[in-house]
Amino acid sequence: MDTFKALLLEQPDGLLQASIKQLPLSALPAGEVLVAIAYASLNYKDGLALTGKGKIARHYPLIPGVDFAGTVKESQVATFKPGDQVILTGWGVGERHWGGFAQLARVKAEWLLPLPKGLSLQQAMGFGSAGFTAMQCVLALEEHGLTPGEREVVVTGAAGGVGSCAVALLAQRGYNVVASTGRPSTHPYLRELGAKAFLAREVLASQKRPLESERWAGAVDTVGGTTLAGLLSTMTHGSSIAVCGLAGGSGLETTVFPFILRGVNLLGIDSVMCPFPRRQIIWERLAQDFPLELLAKMTQIAPLESLLGLAKTIVDGQIQGRIIVDVNAEG
Repeated sequence: MDTFKALLLEQPDGLLQASIKQLPLSALPAGEVLVAIAYASLNYKDGLALTGKGKIARHYPLIPGVDFAGTVKESQVATFKPGDQVILTGWGVGERHWGGFAQLARVKAEWLLPLPKGLSLQQAMGFGSAGFTAMQCVLALEEHGLTPGEREVVVTGAAGGVGSCAVALLAQRGYNVVASTGRPSTHPYLRELGAKAFLAREVLASQKRPLESERWAGAVDTVGGTTLAGLLSTMTHGSSIAVCGLAGGSGLETTVFPFILRGVNLLGIDSVMCPFPRRQIIWERLAQDFPLELLAKMTQIAPLESLLGLAKTIVDGQIQGRIIVDVNAEG
C-alpha cells in the first residue's frame, strides 16, 4: 500500500479544514510499529477536534482519532510481529500524534496493547476510549469502598459513550443504577443496559445548597460543571465520585463541606496517560465482565466520510452509545 486513506485536519490561513485524502506512506510520523487499522471509534474528544470547539489538536496537519484497533504490518521491536492484533487508546494519539481516523498508523511500541482474548477488533473499538474510561471509573470507585447495596449509584451523561458503558458495567456488577440524562427518549435503551431509574439532567444542576439530603453511594460523572457541584452536595458519607468528563463545563463552583463533613472523595480519571500495567487490568476486566450482547446493542458502525456530521452530533450531546469507525468502508 503506497498510499492510504485518512481524515486529515489542516489549518490553512488559521481556518480549520477537515477532508478525506489519500496520503503517501512517507507522510506518517516516526514510530517502531506500523499498524493496518481496521476500526477506530468516535469519542467526545474527537468531536471537539473535528469541529474545532476544543483545543485538542496540538499541531497541524493532524489525523485525529484517539483510539484504534488493527493488525501489525511492520515492527522494529521484538514485542510485536507482523500479524499481531493490537489496540491503542490515549497517549496523545489524535492530539499530538497522528491518530486512528486512517487506514494506517505508525506509533511507538509502548503505546500498543495486544488484543485481549475474547474480543474482536470491532468489539475492542465498541469499547474504545469510552469503555476503557468507564471501567477505570468503576475500578476506582470499588477501590475506594463502593460495594453493591440498596443505595443508588448514579451515572451522569448516561446515554453517551462513557455513560452507556458505565451503566452496563455497574448494573452487571449488581449495583442499583440511576441514569441521569437530558433525553427521555433514551430511557428504554438505558433500561436495557441495566438502569433501574432515571433522573432528569436539570435535577442535579439545580442543587444549590452546600449540602443536600444524602442519596448516592457512588457516582460516575461525565458532565462536570453544575452537575458535578450538585452531585457533591448529595453524596452519602464516605462515598466517591469518579469524574472523567466536562461536557457540561470545566468550571466547578462548590464548597469544602462535602469533603470535610461527609468525607466525600473526588476521584479524577485520566485515561490518556494511564500506566501500562493498569491498562492491561482494565482491558482484561472489560473482556471478562462486559456482556458482549449489550455491547452490540450500544454500537453502530460508520465510515470515515460520515465523521464530520457525527462530530457535531456528539459535541451537541445527541449520540446514543458508541460509534465504531470502519476506516476501510466506502463512504
